[in-house]
Amino acid sequence: MLLKEAREATEFLQNQTGSFVPDTGVVLGTGLGRLLDDIDIYHSISYEDIPHFPVSTVESHSGKLIFGVLNGHKLVVMQGRFHYYEGYTMQQVTFPVRVMKLLGIRRLFISNAAGGLSPDYNISDIMIINDHINLQPENPLTGPNEDEFGVRFPDMSDPYDRTMIDKGLEIAAKYSIRAHEGVYVAVPGPNLETRAEYKYLRTIGADAVGMSTVPENIVARHMGLPVFALSVITDLCTPEKIRKVTVEEVIKAAMGAEPGMKKIMEELISLQTD
Repeated sequence: MLLKEAREATEFLQNQTGSFVPDTGVVLGTGLGRLLDDIDIYHSISYEDIPHFPVSTVESHSGKLIFGVLNGHKLVVMQGRFHYYEGYTMQQVTFPVRVMKLLGIRRLFISNAAGGLSPDYNISDIMIINDHINLQPENPLTGPNEDEFGVRFPDMSDPYDRTMIDKGLEIAAKYSIRAHEGVYVAVPGPNLETRAEYKYLRTIGADAVGMSTVPENIVARHMGLPVFALSVITDLCTPEKIRKVTVEEVIKAAMGAEPGMKKIMEELISLQTD
C-alpha cells in the first residue's frame, strides 16, 4: 500500500511539473525558509493538493512542495515538515521522502531547530549532525518491507554522509560561521524536556535534542540516499542555562542562524557532482 500511494503521489507531481526531475531533496525546518529566496522556482504545490500527503499543522511550517533550480541543481523542497507529535504515523511523517526518491533525487538535505545539550553551544549556533539517537516510540520502517525501496534491515553505521559533513565544516570555517558537529537525539515531543531528561540525554551522548529529522534520515538511508543534516540551536539545555522558552523565542533564535545555515546549504548543494 505504501509503494502504491507513493507512486500515485509521484505520478500526480510529475503531471504537474512536466520534465522537471530533481537531483536534490531538501527538508526545510525552522530557520532556513529564506533558502527559497535564491531558488529559481518553477512550481509550488500545496501539500493539501497532493494525493496521500499529510498537511503540516505547525506554526512556521508553510506546507508547500517547491520545485526549482539553485546554482544549476534541480531541487524539490519541503517548505514545512511533518512530526509524529501532530498525530501522524511515522509512515506519514516520512512519506514525502519516499516520494522525493521516486521523483529522482540522489541526496537529501535536512534542517531543524534543536535544544543545545552540549555546554559548548550558544543560541543560534549551528550543529552539523554526524550521528543520532532515536528515542521516538515508532520506527518508519515498522511493518511489511517494500523491497523496491530498500532491504529489510538497513545498515545505520553511517547515517550522515562524512564527505558532506567535512565539506560543510570547511564552508563554515571559510565564512567564520560558528558551527560544530555532534549527535542529535530525537524525542517524541511536543513538550520540551524536564531538567532530569536533559541530564539523561546528555549522559547518553547527545549534543542537541529535537523532535524531527531522524525519521526522515532512516527512510532516506533505507533507500540508499546520502544525507546531510544540520540543527540551529534555539535554546540551551545545560543545568545552569535552562530557562523557560516560547515559540517566538525559538523562531527568533533560528532566524539569527539563518544566514549561516543558508550559506552552508547553498554552497554544499552547489558542490555536488554526481
